[in-house]
Amino acid sequence: MKEIYVVAINGSPNKDGNTAFLLRQVLNAAEEAGAKTELLHSMEILEGQEKPYCEACSTPCIGDCYEGTKLEEAFKTISKADAIVLGSPVYFGTVSAQLKAIFDKSRSLRKEKALVGKVGAAVSVGSSRFGGQETTVRALHDIMMVHGMTVVSDSSLSMSVGHHGVCAQKPAENDTEAIKSARIIGLRLVEECKG
Repeated sequence: MKEIYVVAINGSPNKDGNTAFLLRQVLNAAEEAGAKTELLHSMEILEGQEKPYCEACSTPCIGDCYEGTKLEEAFKTISKADAIVLGSPVYFGTVSAQLKAIFDKSRSLRKEKALVGKVGAAVSVGSSRFGGQETTVRALHDIMMVHGMTVVSDSSLSMSVGHHGVCAQKPAENDTEAIKSARIIGLRLVEECKG
Protein backbone atom coordinates (compact mmCIF):
# COMPACT_ATOMS: atom_id res chain seq x y z
CA MET A 1 0.00 0.00 0.00
CA LYS A 2 1.22 3.51 -0.87
CA GLU A 3 2.48 5.63 2.04
CA ILE A 4 0.14 8.52 2.84
CA TYR A 5 1.79 11.94 2.62
CA VAL A 6 0.33 14.73 4.79
CA VAL A 7 1.54 18.33 4.40
CA ALA A 8 0.70 21.15 6.81
CA ILE A 9 1.08 24.85 6.03
CA ASN A 10 1.64 27.18 8.96
CA GLY A 11 0.01 30.50 8.09
CA SER A 12 1.50 32.23 11.11
CA PRO A 13 4.58 34.45 10.83
CA ASN A 14 5.83 32.61 13.94
CA LYS A 15 7.51 29.26 13.17
CA ASP A 16 7.31 28.11 16.79
CA GLY A 17 4.02 29.65 17.86
CA ASN A 18 0.57 28.35 18.70
CA THR A 19 -0.49 27.51 15.15
CA ALA A 20 2.73 25.58 14.47
CA PHE A 21 2.31 23.73 17.77
CA LEU A 22 -1.17 22.51 16.82
CA LEU A 23 -0.14 21.61 13.28
CA ARG A 24 2.63 19.48 14.78
CA GLN A 25 -0.02 17.71 16.90
CA VAL A 26 -1.97 16.92 13.72
CA LEU A 27 1.17 15.67 11.98
CA ASN A 28 2.31 13.61 15.00
CA ALA A 29 -1.02 11.78 15.04
CA ALA A 30 -0.83 11.23 11.27
CA GLU A 31 2.70 9.82 11.65
CA GLU A 32 1.51 7.48 14.40
CA ALA A 33 -1.10 6.25 11.90
CA GLY A 34 1.67 5.49 9.39
CA ALA A 35 1.83 8.67 7.30
CA LYS A 36 4.85 10.60 6.10
CA THR A 37 4.47 14.28 7.07
CA GLU A 38 5.96 17.69 6.37
CA LEU A 39 5.41 21.13 7.89
CA LEU A 40 5.82 24.21 5.67
CA HIS A 41 5.97 27.78 6.99
CA SER A 42 4.29 30.61 5.08
CA MET A 43 7.01 33.14 5.82
CA GLU A 44 9.62 30.85 4.25
CA ILE A 45 7.35 30.00 1.31
CA LEU A 46 6.91 33.70 0.49
CA GLU A 47 10.64 34.54 0.60
CA GLY A 48 11.92 35.88 -2.69
CA GLN A 49 8.55 37.03 -3.98
CA GLU A 50 8.89 40.35 -5.78
CA LYS A 51 5.21 40.92 -5.01
CA PRO A 52 3.82 38.65 -2.30
CA TYR A 53 0.27 39.12 -3.54
CA CYS A 54 -1.56 38.11 -6.70
CA GLU A 55 -2.26 40.70 -9.41
CA ALA A 56 -4.12 38.26 -11.69
CA CYS A 57 -1.64 39.22 -14.40
CA SER A 58 -2.66 36.34 -16.66
CA THR A 59 -5.79 34.29 -17.13
CA PRO A 60 -5.45 31.41 -16.97
CA CYS A 61 -2.57 31.77 -14.53
CA ILE A 62 0.80 30.69 -15.93
CA GLY A 63 2.73 31.12 -12.66
CA ASP A 64 5.45 33.42 -14.00
CA CYS A 65 5.50 35.51 -10.82
CA TYR A 66 6.76 32.66 -8.64
CA GLU A 67 8.84 30.64 -11.10
CA GLY A 68 12.08 29.49 -9.48
CA THR A 69 11.04 30.56 -5.97
CA LYS A 70 10.18 28.78 -2.74
CA LEU A 71 6.51 29.27 -3.57
CA GLU A 72 6.93 27.14 -6.69
CA GLU A 73 8.62 24.45 -4.54
CA ALA A 74 5.76 24.62 -2.02
CA PHE A 75 3.18 24.20 -4.78
CA LYS A 76 5.03 21.13 -6.05
CA THR A 77 5.07 19.74 -2.50
CA ILE A 78 1.36 20.20 -1.85
CA SER A 79 0.56 18.83 -5.31
CA LYS A 80 2.27 15.57 -4.26
CA ALA A 81 0.46 15.43 -0.90
CA ASP A 82 -2.47 13.13 -0.25
CA ALA A 83 -3.76 15.40 2.51
CA ILE A 84 -3.20 19.05 3.38
CA VAL A 85 -3.75 20.83 6.70
CA LEU A 86 -4.00 24.61 6.68
CA GLY A 87 -3.36 26.47 9.92
CA SER A 88 -3.78 30.14 10.69
CA PRO A 89 -3.93 32.48 13.64
CA VAL A 90 -7.03 34.67 13.69
CA TYR A 91 -6.31 38.07 12.16
CA PHE A 92 -9.37 40.33 12.23
CA GLY A 93 -11.70 37.33 12.18
CA THR A 94 -10.07 35.51 9.28
CA VAL A 95 -6.88 33.96 7.90
CA SER A 96 -3.45 35.58 7.99
CA ALA A 97 -2.33 37.67 5.03
CA GLN A 98 0.58 35.28 4.48
CA LEU A 99 -1.61 32.22 4.00
CA LYS A 100 -4.11 34.16 1.90
CA ALA A 101 -1.29 35.42 -0.33
CA ILE A 102 -0.07 31.87 -0.94
CA PHE A 103 -3.50 30.65 -1.99
CA ASP A 104 -4.30 33.77 -4.01
CA LYS A 105 -1.25 32.80 -6.09
CA SER A 106 -2.41 29.19 -6.39
CA ARG A 107 -4.59 29.88 -9.42
CA SER A 108 -2.29 27.81 -11.63
CA LEU A 109 -2.80 24.80 -9.32
CA ARG A 110 -6.53 25.28 -9.67
CA LYS A 111 -6.21 25.46 -13.46
CA GLU A 112 -4.33 22.13 -13.35
CA LYS A 113 -6.85 20.66 -10.86
CA ALA A 114 -3.78 19.69 -8.82
CA LEU A 115 -5.61 19.61 -5.48
CA VAL A 116 -8.95 18.17 -6.60
CA GLY A 117 -9.89 15.19 -4.43
CA LYS A 118 -7.12 15.71 -1.89
CA VAL A 119 -8.22 15.56 1.73
CA GLY A 120 -7.95 18.75 3.79
CA ALA A 121 -8.51 20.05 7.29
CA ALA A 122 -8.13 23.33 9.17
CA VAL A 123 -6.54 24.61 12.38
CA SER A 124 -7.06 28.06 13.89
CA VAL A 125 -5.85 29.84 17.04
CA GLY A 126 -7.23 33.02 18.60
CA SER A 127 -6.36 35.16 21.59
CA SER A 128 -9.74 34.73 23.26
CA ARG A 129 -12.07 31.73 23.57
CA PHE A 130 -14.49 33.18 21.00
CA GLY A 131 -12.01 35.19 18.97
CA GLY A 132 -12.90 34.31 15.39
CA GLN A 133 -11.52 30.78 15.25
CA GLU A 134 -14.59 29.29 13.54
CA THR A 135 -14.78 32.05 10.92
CA THR A 136 -11.08 31.48 10.23
CA VAL A 137 -11.60 27.73 9.92
CA ARG A 138 -14.50 28.33 7.54
CA ALA A 139 -12.32 30.64 5.42
CA LEU A 140 -9.69 27.88 5.27
CA HIS A 141 -12.43 25.42 4.26
CA ASP A 142 -13.50 27.82 1.50
CA ILE A 143 -9.94 27.88 0.12
CA MET A 144 -9.88 24.09 0.06
CA MET A 145 -13.33 23.76 -1.48
CA VAL A 146 -12.48 26.19 -4.28
CA HIS A 147 -9.64 23.79 -5.11
CA GLY A 148 -12.06 20.84 -5.11
CA MET A 149 -10.64 19.25 -1.99
CA THR A 150 -12.54 16.96 0.39
CA VAL A 151 -12.75 18.71 3.75
CA VAL A 152 -12.82 16.77 7.02
CA SER A 153 -13.57 18.02 10.51
CA ASP A 154 -12.50 16.89 13.96
CA SER A 155 -15.40 14.41 14.19
CA SER A 156 -14.63 10.71 14.35
CA LEU A 157 -16.76 7.59 14.74
CA SER A 158 -14.28 6.07 17.15
CA MET A 159 -13.14 9.13 19.13
CA SER A 160 -15.39 12.18 19.34
CA VAL A 161 -18.03 14.21 17.57
CA GLY A 162 -16.37 17.54 16.94
CA HIS A 163 -17.15 20.63 14.94
CA HIS A 164 -15.51 22.39 11.99
CA GLY A 165 -11.89 21.76 12.86
CA VAL A 166 -9.36 22.79 15.49
CA CYS A 167 -10.40 26.03 17.20
CA ALA A 168 -7.88 26.86 19.91
CA GLN A 169 -7.23 29.62 22.38
CA LYS A 170 -3.64 30.61 22.97
CA PRO A 171 -1.49 29.41 24.58
CA ALA A 172 -2.30 26.32 22.51
CA GLU A 173 -0.23 23.97 24.63
CA ASN A 174 -2.70 24.61 27.48
CA ASP A 175 -5.83 24.02 25.36
CA THR A 176 -6.39 20.30 25.93
CA GLU A 177 -9.55 20.20 23.81
CA ALA A 178 -7.73 21.75 20.85
CA ILE A 179 -4.88 19.26 21.20
CA LYS A 180 -7.41 16.42 21.26
CA SER A 181 -9.12 17.84 18.13
CA ALA A 182 -5.78 18.19 16.37
CA ARG A 183 -4.92 14.56 17.01
CA ILE A 184 -8.37 13.45 15.78
CA ILE A 185 -7.85 15.42 12.56
CA GLY A 186 -4.45 13.79 12.04
CA LEU A 187 -6.03 10.35 12.28
CA ARG A 188 -9.05 11.33 10.15
CA LEU A 189 -6.82 12.57 7.34
CA VAL A 190 -5.02 9.24 7.17
CA GLU A 191 -8.27 7.27 7.44
CA GLU A 192 -9.84 9.26 4.61
CA CYS A 193 -6.78 8.85 2.40
CA LYS A 194 -6.82 5.09 2.93
CA GLY A 195 -10.49 5.06 2.00
